[in-house]
Amino acid sequence: MFNSKNVKRVISISAAAMCMLSSLRIAPLSINVDAADDVMTAFEITEAMTIGWNLGNQLDSHSSEDVLGEDGKPLKDENGNKITKFLDFVPADEGETQWGNPVITKELIQAVKAKGFNTIRIPTTWFQHLIDENDTIDPEWMARVHEVVDYVIDEGMFAILNVHHEESWVNRPDLGTAYDEMSARLIRFWTQIATEFKDYDQHLIFEGLNEPRAKGTDHEWGAWQDPISDEEYDTLNKLNADFVNTVRSIESPYKDTRLLMFPSYAASSDAMMYTNMVLPEDEYFAVSIHAYSPYDFTMNPSIKDHSEFTAAWSKDLGGMLDGLRATFLDKDIPVIIGEMGTSNYNNTEARVAWADQYISTAKAYGIPCVLWDNNVVEEKVPTGEAHGYLNRTTLEWNKVSEPVVDKMMEIINDDKIVWGSERHLPTFSHQAFEDGKVFRAADKAIEIDASKSKTFENTTPGGDGVIAWEDLEGKEVAIEYEGMLPTLCFSDDGYDNWTELKAYTVDDENGVAYYHVDSQLPAAWGESTDTIAHMQARTDKVTLIKQIVILDAPELGDDVVVDKTKKYKIKFTNAGDEAYKLVVTFKGEKSGTVEGCVGFMNGDDWDQVEFKKTSDADGTLVIEIPMDKLPKGVAQGEAQIWYADDETLELADYKEVAADVEPGTTTEPVTPTDGLVGDANLDGTVNLADAVLIMQYIANPSKYGLEGTDETHMTEAGKVLADCESIGNGVTNSDALAIQMYILKLFDKLPATISE
Repeated sequence: MFNSKNVKRVISISAAAMCMLSSLRIAPLSINVDAADDVMTAFEITEAMTIGWNLGNQLDSHSSEDVLGEDGKPLKDENGNKITKFLDFVPADEGETQWGNPVITKELIQAVKAKGFNTIRIPTTWFQHLIDENDTIDPEWMARVHEVVDYVIDEGMFAILNVHHEESWVNRPDLGTAYDEMSARLIRFWTQIATEFKDYDQHLIFEGLNEPRAKGTDHEWGAWQDPISDEEYDTLNKLNADFVNTVRSIESPYKDTRLLMFPSYAASSDAMMYTNMVLPEDEYFAVSIHAYSPYDFTMNPSIKDHSEFTAAWSKDLGGMLDGLRATFLDKDIPVIIGEMGTSNYNNTEARVAWADQYISTAKAYGIPCVLWDNNVVEEKVPTGEAHGYLNRTTLEWNKVSEPVVDKMMEIINDDKIVWGSERHLPTFSHQAFEDGKVFRAADKAIEIDASKSKTFENTTPGGDGVIAWEDLEGKEVAIEYEGMLPTLCFSDDGYDNWTELKAYTVDDENGVAYYHVDSQLPAAWGESTDTIAHMQARTDKVTLIKQIVILDAPELGDDVVVDKTKKYKIKFTNAGDEAYKLVVTFKGEKSGTVEGCVGFMNGDDWDQVEFKKTSDADGTLVIEIPMDKLPKGVAQGEAQIWYADDETLELADYKEVAADVEPGTTTEPVTPTDGLVGDANLDGTVNLADAVLIMQYIANPSKYGLEGTDETHMTEAGKVLADCESIGNGVTNSDALAIQMYILKLFDKLPATISE
């Protein structure tokens, strides 16, 4: 039943698509109907769902208790936290109120329906409601779940029933090796659930798992923290297959046409996780995604200001939805966002702006969204979990959150936004390969492997990748490949300005990725395009590069979103030192809002310090960033402008100054507090050997760089002292010249500025 080919698509730049809207046919709302009567397709089901609401923190609640020692007192772990264990059994009459919510009533469901929702997701936990070692579900619990499902079905709505907080056996650190145990239990659960509801029509949707993940590991919530293993992905793919096969095996008029949802790793909306899914050869399934996006706005309590839904956050949200469209919807694979929402930070207006973009885009793409509601209106100590919309006691919508829901309903009822009208990516007419310029010939096909990055075998060879902007202007690059979608990379002669582009469109059938370098590269490059010298393909996994060809670029049209981020390379001297701050100055023509960041590579990860500020009346913007925001050892990075009201805004200057210096003041050059300025080799004196070491280091940093600790190598401490001419520019030949002038007594002291 399952296709062994993974979904391997990296997010592409997207555009408005051709209208592919199908006619809507609604199935009868009764149960026990003939399967031949008005059966909907998968996309007709997702369209009829329109928008949904989660009955959160009710049937999914579960309980734990303290583990007691011999003295009867709670045991604690090495960090002083109490050790707990899950209860073995919770009676049915306690199952839905354990987390403080009242008993579910039919009136509650009717209030949700009256607001305009047409789908209710019913998260349900089962592991604490088993009556024997064979995983037999407590009949009383099953009856109560059945009753709640009927509340929804009786209102003519769609119900999503799932296996939710199975913390004792699904979310576990040994995920990659626990398949056999997990599979047996999952099959037993879904055999009973599917049998119980076998006569329900397509208005009942089954969801196999909630957010399956390797709990307790560094990558529990994402591969950006630590790689998720192939074995862990394999476990989840096989569990999803078990779920589909089990439901399809239970005799029912709808066993083959019931819509089944199953998640990516952790139900993540990150392409790195969902592109590792294995999809079924089945016409009635949907990919289940949870997208509290962008997280920093919707939930992250460490972000101090949630008062405005900024352009940067809007860009993140758009990118997430574009990724789902490019990877799934454009290939006619349905997607349901089973959980989404934004925590209340007393920022109703910003949340309304977020909802406007989220639901407008999702509706145009044909994605039903299901709002998470846990009945928590406000938190005294924010954790990002204030997702309370409907008061479950009074059945009134909470004033602070009702405008968010109203905006969602306004969009759903807006006929000007046609459901699914932009489901597909645009199509482009590309120049034929034989009419282009071959950059890497087919007889030079090469496999590149991300695991071989230390020997630079994760990219095509740099030596034969020589290129100039005059070869790229007005062009696009086409890469024929197999395996992971490649990234196109550019660098200068010294491989310092390394800039990467993602494909803006992909021909999956023929295995060709297209990169619109004419529109994408200049802004991403951030410097004069005259310095472009090399072009290479890179992989995040394993890719066979068959050939690379330069073609004439097609017209993209106004609907295609091209990244127009302005990027400027900057160097750091005192990263990690709290005594310094970085002062970055931008200049434009008028006052306006500016959003951006100072970013840098922190090991293998990209980190950034973001800013949002209004420039002065004369168009000047000064950004100050404490240098201890950067890890020690970071030598270079980028200043980026994501959005600016004034499009003329450009980087004017950057420098490192003492942390206590007020902006706009004229200061003497900052000197290091420890060590002798100019003492590059740290031998306690400033002499010609320091100038020689500086020139050697600049000429061959790999030989005279940080791997050594003696006086013939430039250490991090030495670099700070070597920067003795116009401090803040890093180690340059001017520093060596300044030392020589100091030795000749042309300077009284260091630091000094030669131009003076």
